[in-house]
Amino acid sequence: MPENNVTPAISGVLETLESALKRGDVAAAVELFQSDCYWRDLVAFTWNIKTLEGREPIAEMLSAQLGAIKPSNFKLAEPEPATDANRVTQGWITFETEVARGSGFIRLKDGRIWTLLTTMAELKGYEEPKGAKRPMGAEHGARQNRTSWKENREAELDALGTSTQPYCLIVGGGQGGIGLGARLRQLGVPTIIVDKNERPGDAWRKRYKTLCLHDPVWYDHMPYLPFPDNWPVFTPKDKIGDWLEMYTKVMELNYWGGTTCKSAVYDEAKGVWTVEVERGDRTIVLHPKQLVLATGMSGKPNLPKFKGMDVFKGEQHHSSQHPGPDNYRGKKVVVIGANNSSHDICAALWEAGVDVTMVQRSSTHIVKSDSLMEFALGDLYSERAVAAGMTTAKADLTFASIPYAILHEFQIRCSTRSASATPSFTPGWKKAASCSISATTIPDYS
Repeated sequence: MPENNVTPAISGVLETLESALKRGDVAAAVELFQSDCYWRDLVAFTWNIKTLEGREPIAEMLSAQLGAIKPSNFKLAEPEPATDANRVTQGWITFETEVARGSGFIRLKDGRIWTLLTTMAELKGYEEPKGAKRPMGAEHGARQNRTSWKENREAELDALGTSTQPYCLIVGGGQGGIGLGARLRQLGVPTIIVDKNERPGDAWRKRYKTLCLHDPVWYDHMPYLPFPDNWPVFTPKDKIGDWLEMYTKVMELNYWGGTTCKSAVYDEAKGVWTVEVERGDRTIVLHPKQLVLATGMSGKPNLPKFKGMDVFKGEQHHSSQHPGPDNYRGKKVVVIGANNSSHDICAALWEAGVDVTMVQRSSTHIVKSDSLMEFALGDLYSERAVAAGMTTAKADLTFASIPYAILHEFQIRCSTRSASATPSFTPGWKKAASCSISATTIPDYS
């Protein structure tokens, strides 16, 4: 599509969509979508995280939600330009509902909606106090019985969980729990974060010494407080642990370290949780309205049972308890598994002169880190992307706008470009693998 026709094409679809939604004409709205279409909603229309595939589920959602949501004011976001590539016209959008302002991303194919992302940006009347709305902090002038910021903060810490109950309790003080805590703090929601570790960042500090972030710095920013411009691309574990501890303090989060959640029961009639936690040598009962489990997706050790484990005289432990390579010099080590932790641990053991063997159950897609950075992440998470005006928030939403059902279409292009840029890589690792692993068939990844 000619560049000067891109913006009118999207604007026209948005105007027609808004008109249909305001009339409650679900059939007319759905007619604007491709037959193979996707609507990803992050809270704005469904108060949930939903991916609707096809016209029928979209129609069902609109029929159920339109009366309460009352969407309006759909338009292309300014000053973001609409673009056209590979027969797909796309652009950032903004809109409103009865209670919120939202943003999103739209893709058109042949003039109809292929994918639509809608996200809630802020609740009307509950906007974050930032920018021109930031708090004054210290107030100049004289006032009797004034209390300082430090005194107010200490009083808040003393009261929350005793004389004052948190509205939200977050179980888990890793980057996810801390990030959510920061968002709630800015909205004035009384929140406590509990974690069994003593200090924020300990979940990182206590892992094997060579652990680092495998995602680049542009992917890893926390809300409100981005890493400085000289922050390394791949952050070592202890450095990210220190950052999380600093972040928790600077963002004034109510973080209870050394605290274990023992039980949680919900009272349907009262709409309140009863949560028992152990903080040091004290048992405390909390009554939050909302309970969030931010305990991670893969932190719990998975220890499979193998024949002979009960008679094996050597050391056995999960990667989460691995101390590093120093104690294993001159020994033989077997590592079960072939994902990130396994490769980190095996590489460190090999560097220390350990005779190490990795046991891999099934095939793994192998790609060079540099290629992944350039072709998969470069347009969204890189210095090049930042120079082009990309932000982490925009990059996250761009990625979120791609439904999993069609994600492979985008990844195939990345894989093809990567293979073309590194033609000797795949044959090289196949040859190395076939030489070092006997009686193993190496799958064809070309």
